[in-house]
Amino acid sequence: MNFTEMGRMSKAAIVSLAMVLGLSACTRDYTVAYVYVTTAKSNPGVINQYAVDYSAGSLTSIGSPVAAGNDPTTLVASPSGLFIYVVNHLDTTNPVQEFAVQGDGSLTLKNSYKIPGTLPTAIAIDPAGAFLYVAYTYQAGYSATTPGPGGVAIFPVNADNSLGTVSSVNVGNNPVSITVSYFNRFVYVVDQEPSPNATILGFSQSATGALTPLPGTAITTVAGKTVATGYAAGVVPSAIAEEETARFVYVTDQAANQLIGYVVQSNGSLVPMINGPFATGLYPVALTVDPRGKLLYVANYNANSIEGYAIDTATGTPSSAGTGAYQQPTGTGSSCLAIDPALGVYLYTADNLDNTTTGERLNPSTGSLSPVQNSPFPTAGSPTCVTIVANGAHATQIIVP
Repeated sequence: MNFTEMGRMSKAAIVSLAMVLGLSACTRDYTVAYVYVTTAKSNPGVINQYAVDYSAGSLTSIGSPVAAGNDPTTLVASPSGLFIYVVNHLDTTNPVQEFAVQGDGSLTLKNSYKIPGTLPTAIAIDPAGAFLYVAYTYQAGYSATTPGPGGVAIFPVNADNSLGTVSSVNVGNNPVSITVSYFNRFVYVVDQEPSPNATILGFSQSATGALTPLPGTAITTVAGKTVATGYAAGVVPSAIAEEETARFVYVTDQAANQLIGYVVQSNGSLVPMINGPFATGLYPVALTVDPRGKLLYVANYNANSIEGYAIDTATGTPSSAGTGAYQQPTGTGSSCLAIDPALGVYLYTADNLDNTTTGERLNPSTGSLSPVQNSPFPTAGSPTCVTIVANGAHATQIIVP
């Protein structure tokens, strides 16, 4: 075989790989995904934009950061990956913003939306992209000086990804996290009330997006205030996630340094796993599950680390022993994390205290993590959360060992 033939074979291999990864001459060269990181130091806050190199996982900034609202704290991508929705915690004018993802990965503001209350904290979108849910701290008439219950704003998502007329459901006194099931119509909200009232509230989702309490969840009114009870959730629950088969739900408890696992019953109610809870690092505040539903990662804010777990596919039990990812270092103050939906092998954290984004490559066979090239990456001040969209169509099943 001569060098010319070898060159032709190498080119063919590269072209074949590009086809598998969904890359084409029409996309940014070798960009497999786009990463967006909200930062809250300035007012307005900004969204940092990055392109992900498919072979190394390294991040390259896309233009200048895009202005968001006052204190952008979290964000979510539409299932299509063509739109981003941002929650601005302290913004009464633009608490929810809609951004379109352009062909080069840059964001363009499309619309801003009001919610029925104040101080939004969390956001989720259903897998069909039909409804957007935003948890907020205070219902109308309540505030920090006159504390009272919060709620969940329900937005129908129109065909152009704009949001329709908002409705609302009452929840407890401090909703901080929300997740929507993949294969059934259940929505779960973490209510971070003081122990022993810390709870998860479960709802069934109707065809109109309306939420009805599940068995084990009760929303009542006492002395003119909403009182919510649900499934016990440790001391100070901080975040919630559900794995992709919708059989198991996981909650981090930042005060007790633990991960609580639940088994989802046929009626949507939650039963704690009998062998839990499970130890984490110091002050766990965020978690995510990989696209295959086999690995779970927790961000430990005070430990400056990510902790990896393998999920037992039969029982849902998370085990750190087999992943080799225990206490992988990150930047300071890891506050949020996300895994790319394109290949499912790159994980990024927003590091709130040192103004960086840490990139890790995960091994889909073992769950172990290793830093990506040039990590960590600089962001604007006080990064709060991160989300990722794929650049084009990708077959994540290529990572299945």
